[in-house]
Amino acid sequence: MFSGAFTALVTPFRNGEVDEEALEALVEFQIQQGVNGLVPCGTTGESPTLSEEEDRLVIETVVRVAAGRVPVVAGTGSNSTDMAIKYTKMAEEAGADGSLQVSPYYNKPTQEGLYRHFTTIAESTSLPLILYNIPGRTSVEISAATLARLAEVPNVVGVKESTLSMNMASDVRHLAGEEFVILSGDDPMTLPVMALGGSGVISVASNVAPAAVSEMVAALNAGDLSRGRELHYRLLPLFRALFLETNPIPVKAAASLLGLCSDEVRLPLVPMSGENLRTLQEVVEASATLLPTPEEVL
Repeated sequence: MFSGAFTALVTPFRNGEVDEEALEALVEFQIQQGVNGLVPCGTTGESPTLSEEEDRLVIETVVRVAAGRVPVVAGTGSNSTDMAIKYTKMAEEAGADGSLQVSPYYNKPTQEGLYRHFTTIAESTSLPLILYNIPGRTSVEISAATLARLAEVPNVVGVKESTLSMNMASDVRHLAGEEFVILSGDDPMTLPVMALGGSGVISVASNVAPAAVSEMVAALNAGDLSRGRELHYRLLPLFRALFLETNPIPVKAAASLLGLCSDEVRLPLVPMSGENLRTLQEVVEASATLLPTPEEVL
């Protein structure tokens, strides 16, 4: 179930509200373009600014439109174990197929605290959990040894690997076993992570280039390194441009350029402008053969 290109979905806004119509269209577009799964309410979906009601609306909408065609892995993590359980149960009730659990941010638990946090959540749900290891945002890293311990919990099935460390990816694969899923959490790292035993990516870029990212991942999973590497280098300028500013500011700007949704973000984020926006526009234009045509944008 958790193999291939999963899109870390943006949450479209219109005049300060969740744009449900644009979200429905975005989900359908993603599926038609060949992605293998959808991840709403993660960092790219601006989850820190969504209310509980909005979180439920987004997850329910994605599940409803996906209609079982691809798995939906909802971001339901928190730095409060009780809140993570509450949101995970809500996603389970909404029909999600899995949960993405970020390591607790700001309060910086120990490795034992991380272990107990995730096991407590796992015991509260039947959903499979993918842990999200992103110390650049949370200031705490889930060690490979802790991930190996957690891999023994029946419904802890994998990790979204965003440490940018190939040593970490190698150690997780070695210590946690072949059945433990490793998904790249950074588009430029997908090729090396998959070379070390990863099975895919939770991608920002696939919001705007779903077919190309999906093809790259499929080629790598099929053992076609040459094709996978070719697509990696063709996509690399776009990967870089989508992080000229804090995610999801650039990807929403790119989605707006393609007519997928508004570039509206919520404070404390602000829309892209100036030189960075001009650079992004140039990269989008140069990447036209990798991006959907106007006819493909539903």
